[in-house]
Order: sequence, then C-alpha cells, then structure tokens
Amino acid sequence: MDSIYDRDAVRPMWEELAYVGVQPLTTAEEVKKVLSAKQGTVMVVVNSVCGCAAGGARPGVAKALQHRLIPDQSVTVFAGVDRGAVETAREFMKPLPTSSPSVGLFRNGELVYALQRSQIEMMDANGIAQALVEGFDEFCTKPGPSIPKEAYEKLHHPQVCASSIP
Repeated sequence: MDSIYDRDAVRPMWEELAYVGVQPLTTAEEVKKVLSAKQGTVMVVVNSVCGCAAGGARPGVAKALQHRLIPDQSVTVFAGVDRGAVETAREFMKPLPTSSPSVGLFRNGELVYALQRSQIEMMDANGIAQALVEGFDEFCTKPGPSIPKEAYEKLHHPQVCASSIP
C-alpha cells in the first residue's frame, strides 16, 4: 500500500518518539514479529499527523517513558504512512475502534490497557502521560526512564498542522 503522506514531511513526528526509545515499525511483518512474541510488555503507539490529538499524544508518550516503570518494548506505526503495519497493529488491538492516534499496552500478547483517540483528544500531554503511567504501574516491571533525564530535557516536540502535510 502506498503512503498517503510524504515520508520526509512526517519524519519529525516519528523521530520525536524514536528519540525516547520508541521503535518505528514500517511493515506488517515487523508488527507481527513483535506482537506475536507474547512475552513481556509492549506499548504500541499508532502515530498520526492529526495536529491536535497526535500533537498531545507524542509528548505524552515521551513524558510517560520517563517514569520509574516502563514497557519492556515500545513501538510505533504511522497511520497514513506505513499502512500495512498500521492495519496489522489494529488487528492485534481489536476490539478497539480503528483510530489514530491511539496507544495499546500488551502483556504477554494480550491487550491489557489502551488509550483511544476519543480519550486522547480530551487530554493534554500531561494528562496523557499520567494515564499511560497508570497503565505502566499496573502492568510493567522494567525500570525506567527510557532515556536519561538530560537527554529528555533536550527533546523538541514538533507542532505540525496536518493541513500542511503533502
């Protein structure tokens, strides 16, 4: 499937998550490999160009990964860009409605916690981080943060309006 959005135009939106240790998955096969392993905890972020919801989700995810407990693995797929990867992630995230952005937390292959777009768009980045931290506290055991505090403090959160994305 072709990308709807120009990959270079959305680069800052996936690099923001990659900077804090969230691995971009671009193919259905990569998603299947990670989510079929059924070991430990995996956070899946369905990233998006949506300026409002995704503009809060990415900083919220980044902040949550500074918590004392984090998922064993954090991955992201990009809606409208890596369409096969997104469709596969959404299959694993059923029965959640297909929406982006969204976040799913899996433990041993089972979806145990999620934030849907309808929830995300009602929160700012701090609220999103707090909601994710609650899930991390309940289901995760890996010590955080994902990156040192000094590195996190240098993170720039791009604010991009989707209407300007080619």
